[in-house]
Amino acid sequence: MAYAHIEVKPISGSCGAEIHGVDLSQPIGNAAFSEIHDAFVEHQVVFFRNQDLTEDQHKGFGRRFGTLNIHPRYVPLEGHPEIFPIRKDPEHKRIVGESWHHDLTHLPEPPMGSILYALEVPPVGGDTMFASQYEAYESLSDGMKELLCSLTGVHDNRIQSPTISAGRNEERTSKLREDASSEEEPECEHPVVITHPESGRKALYVNRVRTHRFKGMTEEESKPLLEFLFEHSHRPEFTCRFRWQKGSVAFWDNLCVMHKALNDYPGHKRYMNRVTVNGARPV
Repeated sequence: MAYAHIEVKPISGSCGAEIHGVDLSQPIGNAAFSEIHDAFVEHQVVFFRNQDLTEDQHKGFGRRFGTLNIHPRYVPLEGHPEIFPIRKDPEHKRIVGESWHHDLTHLPEPPMGSILYALEVPPVGGDTMFASQYEAYESLSDGMKELLCSLTGVHDNRIQSPTISAGRNEERTSKLREDASSEEEPECEHPVVITHPESGRKALYVNRVRTHRFKGMTEEESKPLLEFLFEHSHRPEFTCRFRWQKGSVAFWDNLCVMHKALNDYPGHKRYMNRVTVNGARPV
């Protein structure tokens, strides 16, 4: 695809591209925004370098793509309920997002995507991995594709249950709300294979964090096939790896890529702000 207002440089063969020639702190014209949108759809996750954003500018860019999500479990940035502060201080050993996952798939309408902005990064480490779920689906055999297209995944949010919030909060800088309802999040059903509303491509849509069984099956019955899909979904050839710098921005499509934060910087600080754009029910 040709671009007249931005420069787009892919960083891997499966997904991911850096976009240059854009200052996200300034108003973006419709023509340039349309090209950013097209690059996002084509490459599934896009990156910007050397940005300097206020919280309002960060939210403003997100609102160009839709309404903003308020995370149902994590404590937001003070004064900015739409911003999820992703933090790790040197004394903490655990981080947010250290397993491969889609965001918030237990919701009936999971997020469309998230925009993560780096405020402070460790001297080395702390990269984020992304895996194309288009590639994960397309590489499967015809027989497996046919089977998966007949299945529905059941998702839940037990990983952020109010019953474990206090224990998790002792290990992490980013805090879960401890005033949340004591009731567990209800289960939510989504197709195991979804069709992206803009690209028209099919994507695998299960993740280890929130998909624990198939509709009509027990967890024990579901486990062998789910384990295969979990391991298959992030094969190296499906992935890209982004090395953060202060002022970097990553914007990923939550429908067709999974992501994972690497926890390989003990004793160092890593501070990020995340804005998440609401989405629609996957089909």
